[in-house]
Amino acid sequence: MMVPRVLTVASSDSGGGAGIQADLKAFARCGAHGMSAIVALTAQNTVGVTAVHELPPEFVRAQIDAVLDDIGADAAKTGMLFSAPLIEAVAQALAPRRLPLVVDPVMVASSGSRLLREDAVDTLIALLFPLATVVTPNLVEAQALTQQATEDRAVLAERLVAMGAPAALVTGGHGTEPVDHLFDGSRHVTIPVARHPVAATHGAGCTHSAALAAGLAAGLPLIEAARRAAAVAGDAVAHGLAGLGRGDGPVHVLHQGAT
Repeated sequence: MMVPRVLTVASSDSGGGAGIQADLKAFARCGAHGMSAIVALTAQNTVGVTAVHELPPEFVRAQIDAVLDDIGADAAKTGMLFSAPLIEAVAQALAPRRLPLVVDPVMVASSGSRLLREDAVDTLIALLFPLATVVTPNLVEAQALTQQATEDRAVLAERLVAMGAPAALVTGGHGTEPVDHLFDGSRHVTIPVARHPVAATHGAGCTHSAALAAGLAAGLPLIEAARRAAAVAGDAVAHGLAGLGRGDGPVHVLHQGAT
């Protein structure tokens, strides 16, 4: 029996809490076979990012092509892409594949470290938004991308779609209202989310977008995949490992008892 195949194109978190590591754990949690193309390496822990090493764009393209030419994929997601040349390589590799694609526009780590260069934001919007099935910024990222200060997720999601994304899901971990808001170009859907008093949210956004991609790979409609992603990410935060490290601990999507 073929299991859903999901490719993550993102960066490595040496602390294991976010990035490629979080994505692969979330894919496993959702019953999917996870594959990866790493665009950059980070020296990172719960406190912050101390160094970033970009991989050559041609090697990033080689990773994507190697995986998709042989194993194939039912969906893909992008995470931290860091620079314009890397985004260009990723877009060139994914454009002809026409896969369901979740674009998580990772801009700043939970520790405050910048994960997308300022001069790469326009490239991300121009090249990856049109390829996406859905973009999944958190509230802060949605405000930065749209240059709007509002906390109204419906307004932000509509603006993101107007900027070229077929659908936008503004997640609910920040701001006053605990709700994910999905706009697919015609319908608005709100998904209430629980907030847990746990100092362990590192990797929550990666886990959410990876679970969403796994849902699309399994053939779920976007709305159902978004609901499942909210549940998976919320469960991972609820069981987060607050005792690991001196900063915000990692989520724990593979805790014993996960269903």
